[in-house]
Amino acid sequence: MGGAIRRQEVGPVPALLLIGAGALIGFTMLAVAIGRGEGVGLTQLPAAKALARLDFQAEDQADGSIALRDAGDRHIVAWIRPGEDGFLRGTLRGLAQARQRDGLGREPPFSLTRYDDGRLDLSDEATGRHVPLEAFGSTNAQAFARLLPEQGGPAAEAR
Repeated sequence: MGGAIRRQEVGPVPALLLIGAGALIGFTMLAVAIGRGEGVGLTQLPAAKALARLDFQAEDQADGSIALRDAGDRHIVAWIRPGEDGFLRGTLRGLAQARQRDGLGREPPFSLTRYDDGRLDLSDEATGRHVPLEAFGSTNAQAFARLLPEQGGPAAEAR
């Protein structure tokens, strides 16, 4: 009969232990509330200034290419040929599919913005989606950066 397990009774939890645990939880919650309210440990960066912005529409062509048109004057900013610019093509396709899922049309333009802190952001105001392009590496970000006017020139100011 060697397999029987004996059950050992545990006495009541001491009141002092419960009071101590409650005090620790209360102190922790108070410290978090004060820290958040006073901004302790938070770092806020100044708002970045937009250096260049391009509002454009992507139009699929019959041959599989994509025409990127400036939303303002409708001139072609770039042609994306079939089999080229995979990151650019895939990113735009993902944004277009999100619009389709939300039941939105193709008319609202996408916005590509270069900021003075080096960030490059692709956004779709129709869906509220933003793609921080530098997160995908400099080579992939450069695929979009080439669409913007050069930094420092008169055309580089945000519109």
